[in-house]
Amino acid sequence: MALQLNASALPHLPEGVAGPGYDRARLKAGIVHVGIGNFHRAHMAVYLDRLFTLGQGHHWAILGAGVRPTDAAMRERLAAQDWLTTVVELDPNGLNARVTGAMIGFVPVEPEATIAAMADPAIRIVSLTITEGGYYVDAQSGGFDATHTDMVADAAAPRAPRTVFGMILSALRRRRAADVAPFTVMSCDNLPENGHVTARAVTGLARLSDPAFADWIAANVAFPNSMVDCITPATSDRERALVADRFGLIDAVPVACEPFRQWVLEDHFPAGRPALEKVGVEFVKDVAAHELMKLRILNGGHAAIAYPSALLGHHFVHDAMADPLIARWLDTLERREIVPTLVPIPGVSYEAYLAKVTERFANPEVGDTIRRLCLDGSNRQPKFILPSLAQALAAGRPCEGLALEVALWCRYCAGIDEAGRAIAPNDDNWADLTGRAQSAKDDPGAFLANRAVFGALGEEPRFAAAFARHLGRLWSEGVHPVLADYIG
Repeated sequence: MALQLNASALPHLPEGVAGPGYDRARLKAGIVHVGIGNFHRAHMAVYLDRLFTLGQGHHWAILGAGVRPTDAAMRERLAAQDWLTTVVELDPNGLNARVTGAMIGFVPVEPEATIAAMADPAIRIVSLTITEGGYYVDAQSGGFDATHTDMVADAAAPRAPRTVFGMILSALRRRRAADVAPFTVMSCDNLPENGHVTARAVTGLARLSDPAFADWIAANVAFPNSMVDCITPATSDRERALVADRFGLIDAVPVACEPFRQWVLEDHFPAGRPALEKVGVEFVKDVAAHELMKLRILNGGHAAIAYPSALLGHHFVHDAMADPLIARWLDTLERREIVPTLVPIPGVSYEAYLAKVTERFANPEVGDTIRRLCLDGSNRQPKFILPSLAQALAAGRPCEGLALEVALWCRYCAGIDEAGRAIAPNDDNWADLTGRAQSAKDDPGAFLANRAVFGALGEEPRFAAAFARHLGRLWSEGVHPVLADYIG
């Protein structure tokens, strides 16, 4: 009979399940983390759990926080199991499970509780996983979107914020008034220059109501950049059943993830940081090159396989990678057009990194879905594909494959796969994307005219011509011959 996960279960964990190798009662919170989702619990929380097991950093435990209704639901589930999480690493050579205990609490999901937690002098890092689309980035300029209704509302009522950035500002004001040093703000989201993007959001919002305070933040608050990586599917009944049946634990919100994880951090923490280098985190002066490698090879690779696989009816990522056409398309696009956009990194082999990425995509234990990879294309394409395309165009390098990837996204957004099955909405802007994609069947420019996604890139003649040619063939001939012609 499966054992209910909570603190009282720790001395009785089933055989084969590791538990926290430290006394959780001695942990003290040093980090407020906003966005206690699967990725955070598979990544940052695991690194801290490892550090605590070494007997170090016990004053850097995590205090959870959130701003959305889904965060409140997660808090309720985790509270019932004393903030513990079962992490299952989906290694094809043998699954393993560990109960992690790095989080010791989760403040009520309401602004004042979150602000008070951040203002506590014991908190020296506020970290974030709020999704790539949560940073109020203007799609055309790449800067802060000061016109967003959330930002306008928080600027009008800075003492009653409703966004995480407004709450950060309120907490920083309280700390400054109490002569307490500011915390470091650390983004763990998967977007280029995430620290700089976070700084623009925080200072940009402050500048709307208090320019002097914005200047103080710019001079005194650290926003380190980071590169984070660990493929972490959503939790479903499949994962809950796996934990119960295979490992004998009842966990309402377990995490299943691949056995690979990577974290490269800019070493800029004026208020101090945990010694995460002792558990595999890489601290560097400049994250940019590592970040670009990951965003373009891994995330760009995910985008590349997502849409043709969906159109061909593949459900799981590993099944798509078992299709020789998809595997060859990915390898050819990466080598021909994506990897050449990257600058060398001393000690790093792009060949080896691409091989590892391909191996990770093909892992059958992960159970990652093609639909997840297709999610939120209007936010992901501008981050993972279009920068490579723009760079290739500017340098006069080949871009046929990147243009084909965009055409595949457009074909997917039309809302029907090659077997005539409807594709369920999969983007906050789905209605607009679908309308444009259906119009693009006769007028390809209708899709590229979406300036919120493409900016001026949609007007670039070489890209527009290649996109139109590929899209026309996708509709008239189908995915197989178009990909096969590109592969050669």
